[in-house]
Amino acid sequence: MTLNGKKVLVCGGTSGIGAATAALFAGQGADVAVTGRDEERLAKAAADGLTARRMDASAEEEVTAFFAGDATYDHLVLALSGGSGAGPIATLDLADLRAGFEAKFWLHLRLVQAALPRMAPGGSITFITASSARAALPGTAGLAAINGALEAMVGPLAAELAPLRVNAVSPGVIETPWWDGMPAEQRAAMFAEHAAALPVGRIGRPEDVAQAVLLTATNGFITGNVVECNGGLSLPTGR
Repeated sequence: MTLNGKKVLVCGGTSGIGAATAALFAGQGADVAVTGRDEERLAKAAADGLTARRMDASAEEEVTAFFAGDATYDHLVLALSGGSGAGPIATLDLADLRAGFEAKFWLHLRLVQAALPRMAPGGSITFITASSARAALPGTAGLAAINGALEAMVGPLAAELAPLRVNAVSPGVIETPWWDGMPAEQRAAMFAEHAAALPVGRIGRPEDVAQAVLLTATNGFITGNVVECNGGLSLPTGR
């Protein structure tokens, strides 16, 4: 399947994995639109030749207004993410975990519901989840719950929405702005520790995940799958 002339919407497409995905799809000939909240990032995306529109997915009225037009999309990529919900379960603030669900799980579902009338038959929806759903790392039970909930819906949605295809790409540790809240020295040490433990010997880049998303969008025989892109984290030797 080619992306020439296809219309692609990347929600959360102005930074990190979303931005890398938008750039890759545009390079493959797609007409790419991205959404985000940061005006500076939106301006950069527009300067790079993408259609960039502001949309706060947490505001239902903005989502409704965005999809009120007559635009249709062949492929939808949901790359929104929050930073809440991590920490040891004994001390995890449940309000923080709830905020994590609000920032990712519920926003993804809101966008899917709003976008469905605008999706072309035979197109695709790809969720960006996270390997925390299965990695069983201490301190990530909350993140596992958020991403695991999304991944649990992939199969049923693929069956329900066919011929629209539904998949998820599940990244491992990827060097993105998601980690910017961590002190630089601590972040570098954490990246080095993970790189040493992975069979591939490095942490991921946004472009690695973008290539996996390209696969789910362009391969018309893939649906109902969670595609892992984690450098071998799921292997026994990768833990």
